[in-house]
Amino acid sequence: MPRNLIPTTVVGSYPQPEWLIDKQSLQNRFPPRIKDHQLWRIPKHLLGEAQDDATLLAIHDMERAGISIITDGEIRRESYSTAFATSLDGIDADNPGTARHRSGKPDIVPRVIGPIKRTRPVQLKALEFLRKNTTRHIKVTLPGPYSLSQQAQNEHYPDDKSLALAYARALNKEIRDLFKFGADIVQLDDPYMQGFPDKAKLFAIDAINTALDGIDGTTAVHLCFGYAALIDNKPSGYSFLPELEHSIANQISIEAAQPNLDLSILKQLPSKTIILGVLDLNDMAIETPAIVAERIREALKYVDPNRLVAAPDCGMKYLPRNVAYKKLESLAEGAAIVRNEITQSTI
Repeated sequence: MPRNLIPTTVVGSYPQPEWLIDKQSLQNRFPPRIKDHQLWRIPKHLLGEAQDDATLLAIHDMERAGISIITDGEIRRESYSTAFATSLDGIDADNPGTARHRSGKPDIVPRVIGPIKRTRPVQLKALEFLRKNTTRHIKVTLPGPYSLSQQAQNEHYPDDKSLALAYARALNKEIRDLFKFGADIVQLDDPYMQGFPDKAKLFAIDAINTALDGIDGTTAVHLCFGYAALIDNKPSGYSFLPELEHSIANQISIEAAQPNLDLSILKQLPSKTIILGVLDLNDMAIETPAIVAERIREALKYVDPNRLVAAPDCGMKYLPRNVAYKKLESLAEGAAIVRNEITQSTI
């Protein structure tokens, strides 16, 4: 059975242990846009070691569950964007400003006070730790340039497009280093394209293509409606998705299970590999492998199996760890069912 047919992956995050971070406080607020050391339960001088230990737990869980392409679970991050967003020159995260959250409410965000520049690698140490501790294919996730531009108070650039392109140039340098030092896939998480689609249609694809310009490696873009733990009612269709066919990313990652997405939309991404969300993270019930297999089969009506990767809908950080693990087991087993069906049908 070809193991590269319908591989499985996670979108990015995996549950952080309760002993590491205050998960209740994390869940009772918007995802942090600046670093919040009060969320961590471990003293600063021990935090790095504790995060390493928790990352090993995440890696081993994904391996034991049978996932093909793993991440480090984003265990070291308060949210998907904080680590990169606060590491750049031109950013003042100590005296934050405000920007509109995708819910429409004000959010505390970094201030852009000068030219954005990446002067040092941000995720390289995390990548090296992951690479050293698994033989699986690995993916590294970064915040996308459009979302970064909407999660900052701009006091330097003339407009949002200029800001997004500045972030994109910084991301390009980071992505080059990640592939140089062992990443198999690099993914840009850019959910604000769905949150503010009208503005995204003006320059988000330009920003993504600038971030990925000249990159020699498999790249992905993730788009979603927001964490299931924070957003209950989701639309059944995307306001921004076919536009990603014009990006130079190889893969497009979308959530489809919770919103019960009409998968015929996938016909509008004919050149892309689809990372399809087949696990509903709003439902604490564990999907059976049969349910996962049926969701994959539905996608195969519109996507060739060689262009399909099975995944959860979104990051799993807000789930109980036992639930996340069991869901990943079903993901791996469901994909194996369909993989075997395809193999048998070609014999």
